[in-house]
Amino acid sequence: MERVLSIALVHPPRLPLPALSVARTASLAGQLVPGARLVAEETAVAFTYNGTSHAVMMATPADLEDFAAGLSLTEGMVGTVDDISDLAIVGTDLGIELRMWICDTHMRSYTARRRISAGPTGCGLCGVESLSEASRPARRVGAGLRVAPETISTAMAALSPAQMLHRGTRAVHAAAFWQPRKGIVAIREDVGRHNALDKLVGALARRRIDGGSGIVLLTSRVSVEMVQKTAVLGASILVAVSAPTALAVRVAEACGMTLVAIARGQDFEIFSHPKRVAPIARKSS
Repeated sequence: MERVLSIALVHPPRLPLPALSVARTASLAGQLVPGARLVAEETAVAFTYNGTSHAVMMATPADLEDFAAGLSLTEGMVGTVDDISDLAIVGTDLGIELRMWICDTHMRSYTARRRISAGPTGCGLCGVESLSEASRPARRVGAGLRVAPETISTAMAALSPAQMLHRGTRAVHAAAFWQPRKGIVAIREDVGRHNALDKLVGALARRRIDGGSGIVLLTSRVSVEMVQKTAVLGASILVAVSAPTALAVRVAEACGMTLVAIARGQDFEIFSHPKRVAPIARKSS
């Protein structure tokens, strides 16, 4: 059963569309031709908890309930989506505010972390306030799936046709969840690759889908944060079209995750825990 947050839309909300048509002039065969193109929207999205400001992300204004739930989980603000009691989506002239209310226990823990990490300067790593927080170990993942090499290729082949927003704009990343015998059961798109994965985490958490039951697919490179967020989901296999960083490989190895990257067509490279990907033995007749 999907976790339905108690959501209030305030004033009424002035929420932009995920994409809009803009005028442009194209050069075609040496000729300048006026026309229009669909482009992805990007807007400021602020996260607040019990009235305390946490972060502002530049994001595609879509799937905001999933974004609120997913970032709360991957940032460690809550342990489960049920720890968020209410969400207000507030549209303003400056952007969108996601106002959440969480239990006092989690709020006290968050306030204590902010006091400890507060200082005269920040490390500048995507809003993380301390180096120790940026390099935190990823959560250990379970045994998860064991798949054949062709399963990886099949899952990735399903990703591009499912990218509806990217098809129109050619400007957004996607994060998707693929399950055996079902295919892609959830996909989220955003101008930010981290945002797309946060939205996917939130969508699966709200639908009570076990991360260990499938494979996370990414259209982007794999930085360490992408591994950490996937580990929060509990997925044991992460597949991406681009290469990983060295730190991402080390963290995936440490948390037990199979990291597959540079997955294009039938080809890919496995960087950690390769035993989950192996040809399926055929029974002799």
